[in-house]
Amino acid sequence: MKKGIIFSLLCLAYSGEVLAQNFQGMAVYESKTAINDFVAQGKQFSGEIQKTMEDRLKKAFEKTFVLTFDKTASIYAEEQKLDAPNANNAGMKMMASFTGSGGTQYKNIKDKTYVVDKEFMGKEFLIKDSLPKLDWKLEGETKKIGEYTCFKATAIQKASATDFRNLKIKMKTTKPDDTKPAKTTNLMDQVDMPKEIVVTAWYTTDIPVSQGPETYWGLPGLILEISTGNTTVLCSKVVLNPKQKTEIKSPKNGKVVTQKEYDEIVVKKMEEMKQQFRGARPNQTIRIGG
Repeated sequence: MKKGIIFSLLCLAYSGEVLAQNFQGMAVYESKTAINDFVAQGKQFSGEIQKTMEDRLKKAFEKTFVLTFDKTASIYAEEQKLDAPNANNAGMKMMASFTGSGGTQYKNIKDKTYVVDKEFMGKEFLIKDSLPKLDWKLEGETKKIGEYTCFKATAIQKASATDFRNLKIKMKTTKPDDTKPAKTTNLMDQVDMPKEIVVTAWYTTDIPVSQGPETYWGLPGLILEISTGNTTVLCSKVVLNPKQKTEIKSPKNGKVVTQKEYDEIVVKKMEEMKQQFRGARPNQTIRIGG
């Protein structure tokens, strides 16, 4: 009888371990970025051009992502839309790399590493680096997101020099003198990137995995909402142990670089573009690429 009880307990322990190994979840996130600065800058254009700019910016900054996760790893990728025939052109791909997408992001919280593939200026990069470790401050506030009770946490994060969602445009406060010839301005000269941003996260201990969207992790539950600077990423759907499993694996293609190396490449190219725009003659076409 005693042997039978021990055997049963061993079987239960083994079953629990197998279930833990097979555990998988899926969360859908909606990402939105305030474009007020861009809209204000666009008011210098005619109504039709401004509307076109606003529509394109809104589309570029409103995205849907899917996070597939288990106990130790996850993949985070933009949901592909069938009604996006121009999604493969160079301009859209470059914008994607500046707005938090542009590839599949793999995150391993056991090894504390992440891998993401990005395309920039026609070149494929594979960023491999250590996960950023934020000094989370657990706050006392709670709120409901869907059916889940969520807890608030905040942190200060060094702003990425290659994430355009965080930029601010330095608007002119002086009134233009209509009697003087219009002065050509370079939008890129008016861009201001913050040094740090405040991160506000809402996580639920009902799903006890230290995962979240993008590179965010390190809390005692799944992050269902992240607000950083101008951007909010909010979970709209969670499915635990879906019938159809997804293989969680790291992307492989692209030139391997660290995050710092990738940022330096992008910043250098953007500086070259700034100089190119500054020296351009009126109506001159600027070629982006190479």
